[in-house]
Amino acid sequence: MAVEFLATEMDTAVRVVHLASSLCVKVQEKLRLPSSTNGQVKSKDDDSPVTVADWGVQAIVSWVLAQVFGGQNLSIVAEEDTESLSKAESLGLLGAVSSAVNEALSEASSYGLPKPDKALETADILEAIGRCNSLGGPKGRHWVLDPVDGTLGFVRGDQYAVALALIENGKVLLGVLGCPNYPVKKEGLSNGCNQPGDKGCVMYAKRGSGQAWMQPLIPGGYPESATLLKVSSVDDPVLATVCEPVERANSNHLFTAGLTSSMGVRKKPMRVYSMVKYAAIACGDAEVFMKFAQSSYKEKIWDHAAGVVIVEEAGGVVTDAGGRNLDFSKGVYLEGLDRGIIACSGQVLHEKLIGAVYASWESSSL
Repeated sequence: MAVEFLATEMDTAVRVVHLASSLCVKVQEKLRLPSSTNGQVKSKDDDSPVTVADWGVQAIVSWVLAQVFGGQNLSIVAEEDTESLSKAESLGLLGAVSSAVNEALSEASSYGLPKPDKALETADILEAIGRCNSLGGPKGRHWVLDPVDGTLGFVRGDQYAVALALIENGKVLLGVLGCPNYPVKKEGLSNGCNQPGDKGCVMYAKRGSGQAWMQPLIPGGYPESATLLKVSSVDDPVLATVCEPVERANSNHLFTAGLTSSMGVRKKPMRVYSMVKYAAIACGDAEVFMKFAQSSYKEKIWDHAAGVVIVEEAGGVVTDAGGRNLDFSKGVYLEGLDRGIIACSGQVLHEKLIGAVYASWESSSL
């Protein structure tokens, strides 16, 4: 599908991520209150946290997309399901999700989005969340959502992202990242989110446009302006700022440290939660994002789709560690990855990194 035909999809996606980000801001503020996490956070089977915001964002995005594009043939691939939320012991949590969703949707018209005639019932909210049960694949159109990417960062009051992308026939057509805690000054990325100053933005891009944009988050409304994003012009590894995941379970910090050392990188890597790492590259606050997960770890499409297209349209390069484009056509997982993922601010730096990976790989234990 030609890029010019995505106007409604792009506009809706950006607006709903603004609305979803406003929900996240309110929920995170509540989590910062003493003893407020009770009933607001649960643990999944893999012990990772899931919050009112995760389910709330998924419900809002699903409901809005169904209103705009129709629910009958709508395919949404998303991280959360309703299993634990539907249990009797989760009644209080479901009530909190319902309150957050209805509070946010009551402001939908301020974002130029459809608003329900009356408050959604819990059954409506569970239906919206449960609608996001697609497995994606090589054919057709699929919305891909990570309602709160970096939930651990979210719970800790740190960086997180609302990530929404549209994939058609295995190709990412557009991506939107809501980054409510993204700092105006990049030093804030490595210092948590307690520093004073302005923060919060939504970044977005359409495939083939050669442009990526950033809007500020405005409480209770939609901004009228956007700033063009451009990746950094730094192509010398010595001067590069490198981002990597915070959690050791998600990436091999030792290999990354050895790799950056072999390239002469002087700066200590910034460990950042979520797809905010892609955002940092797109707006020129960092030059490199590297992730080398353990061989048993499988990357999911919702953790990368939106960030990849934004970085690429801002002028950057994203591939696996073998230099191949990421394949979003295989379903929920990024199948066939060569060792890891590398995102760079430009082709010159990317080629140097790929070469360093090949040179360093033989001595690693991955």
